[in-house]
Amino acid sequence: MKNIIFISITAASLAIGHVQARDSYDHIRFGVDVPYEPMEYRTPDGELTGFDIDLGNALCEQMEVTCEWVEQQWDGIIPGLLARNYDAIMSSMTINEERRAQVLFTDSYLTVPSAWFGPVDTALEEVNESNLKGLILGVQRGTLQDNYATDLYGDIATVRRYASVDDMLLDMEAERVDIVFVNYPVGKTTLLDSERSEYRVIGDMINEPYKYFGDGLAIALRPRDEALAERFNEAITAVKEDGTYDRIHERYFGEE
Repeated sequence: MKNIIFISITAASLAIGHVQARDSYDHIRFGVDVPYEPMEYRTPDGELTGFDIDLGNALCEQMEVTCEWVEQQWDGIIPGLLARNYDAIMSSMTINEERRAQVLFTDSYLTVPSAWFGPVDTALEEVNESNLKGLILGVQRGTLQDNYATDLYGDIATVRRYASVDDMLLDMEAERVDIVFVNYPVGKTTLLDSERSEYRVIGDMINEPYKYFGDGLAIALRPRDEALAERFNEAITAVKEDGTYDRIHERYFGEE
């Protein structure tokens, strides 16, 4: 009986020790969906870079921890976090109520609008219910842009969903989709600032209603990781105060 009790206590102690070790987080694994330029992408020589990547690495340095990046397609990124495939998501994830029911968010580190993009010769000057009938709208699957386009225009246009932004843009080049709806910096970098200069923004940039566009971008954690969220919040404040954040922001967005 004593042996059984001893074994049980030892096992419990090991389990508690494991939880405490995980709470300390001296090494953090970020889940990220690549490519999503300029937020996260690979350079021609294969280096992972982008605003989220550089900021995440700066936060880890501020927290005095090491970090690594685990690539995961967007439609599986929250399930991957909950399955402990990584410790946090830093992949341009917008805070909204639907996601708050599943994950714990840090403070927001960036606010970006979304926008419609299409060929320069499109007749569209704005996007609304009156001019989308019969058109094919491209979105990345599982994103806020997907939800917005589906809810507002799914009954009058075809919403075509893609696993990645790259796949969506390839279909746009091949004229298999008429217009696309993406995070504005992503569309600007991949469509307006590249060799694909035959594209333009259609209508105004969009950042409401709140139901879809929420409170800005943040790091997502498992709900129990409140201590880690606080460490991230302190690090976000610190890199903003010491100028690191501004330098990274200017590197990818200029002075906008």
